[in-house]
Amino acid sequence: MNLQRIRHMLIKEFIQLRRDPRMRAVIFVVPVLQTIVFGYAVTTDVRHVKTVLIDHDRSTSSRELVARFTGSGLFDVVAQVEDVDDAQKLVDREEASTVIRIEHGFDADLRAGRMPAVQLIVDGTDSNTAAMVLNYATRIVTTFDPRARVNPFGARAPAPLATRAWFNPNLESRNFYVPGVIALLVALITLLLSSMAVVREKEIGTIEQIIVTPITQPEFILGKTAPFVVIAYIDVLLVTAVAVFWFDIAIRGSLLLLFGGTALFILSTIAVGLVISTISTTQQQAMMTTFFYFLPAVLLSGFLFPITNMPRVIQWLTFLNPLRYFLVIVRGIFLKGSGFAILWPQFAALLVLGTATLLFASTRFRKTLA
Repeated sequence: MNLQRIRHMLIKEFIQLRRDPRMRAVIFVVPVLQTIVFGYAVTTDVRHVKTVLIDHDRSTSSRELVARFTGSGLFDVVAQVEDVDDAQKLVDREEASTVIRIEHGFDADLRAGRMPAVQLIVDGTDSNTAAMVLNYATRIVTTFDPRARVNPFGARAPAPLATRAWFNPNLESRNFYVPGVIALLVALITLLLSSMAVVREKEIGTIEQIIVTPITQPEFILGKTAPFVVIAYIDVLLVTAVAVFWFDIAIRGSLLLLFGGTALFILSTIAVGLVISTISTTQQQAMMTTFFYFLPAVLLSGFLFPITNMPRVIQWLTFLNPLRYFLVIVRGIFLKGSGFAILWPQFAALLVLGTATLLFASTRFRKTLA
C-alpha cells in the first residue's frame, strides 16, 4: 500500500469539498440545526392537553380537583360545557382531546368516606398520547384522594406502589431521543457522502483516469473513505456538544468508548454507501437509493418503536441493521454509563457487519475498475 497515492486521493477529496460551499454547510451546519430542532420536536412528552370540563357538582372539592389538573401544566381547560354532546363536538373539531366529567355527589362522596368517581374521556386517535393522558390523569386523581378512581381505567390498587425510575429520573423523552439523533445524523451524512463517492467520479469523467493509474483497490477505498470518517467525527463532536451544552444531557459513560463505537458504526455505514455508489450510475440514483435504505433502517432500529413489539420475522431482519446496535451503544453510554463489558455484543456485531459489507463493496470495486 503506497501512502503517497493515498495522500493524493485525500487531497483530491478535500479539494472537492472545499470548492462546494453548499456541501460544507450541509455537512457541518445542518446537523447542528437538525439536532436542535429534533431535540425539541422529537418527544413523546405530553404537555398542555386541550381539555373540556363538565362539572355538575360545582363544589369546593371539584374545583380543587380541576385546579390539580390545570396546575400540573399538563392540562389546559379550553371550555366548560354542561352536556357530553357539546364536549363531543369540540373533540370532533379537534379543538380538544380530553374531557373531564365530574357528576353530582362528588363532594358528598368524599365527605361520607365513599369512593368518588371521575370520568375521563380521551380521543384515542393517537393511542400513545391517549395512554399518556390516562396515566397523567390517574396519578392526579389518585393523589387528590387515594380512594378516587378514573373510570373505568384507574381502579384502586390493592397495595401502595412505590416507583423509582433509573437512568432518567424525570422520565424526559428528550434524554432518550437526542442521543439517538446523533446516530441518525452520522448515518445520514456518511451514507450520502460515500454513496456518491464513486458515482461522482463516473459522472464527471475522472473514473477512467483513476483506472489507468497504478492505484490499487485498497488505496482507492481508503483514499475515498478517510475524508468521510474525519467529517463524521467532526459531526459527532458538534452534535454531542449540542446535546451536552444546549440540552444539558450528561454523558455518564466513557467518551473514548463512544468514539470507538462511532468508528465501527462509520465503517458499516460507509461500506453500505460504497455498495450503493458502485451499483448506481448517477448521483440522483445514489441519493434515492440511500433514502430508500435509510428510512427502513430508522424504522427498524428501535429509535421510534421498540423492536420487541415488531413481528418475529421483522425482528430477525433488524439484526442486519447497524443503526440498531449503535443506538444501544449511544444510549447506554449517555444515559446508563455502560462500559465495554456490557456493550461488547453491539461492538462485535458492528465489526462483523462493517467488515462483511466492506469486503462486498471491494468486490464491486473490482468489477468497476477492471
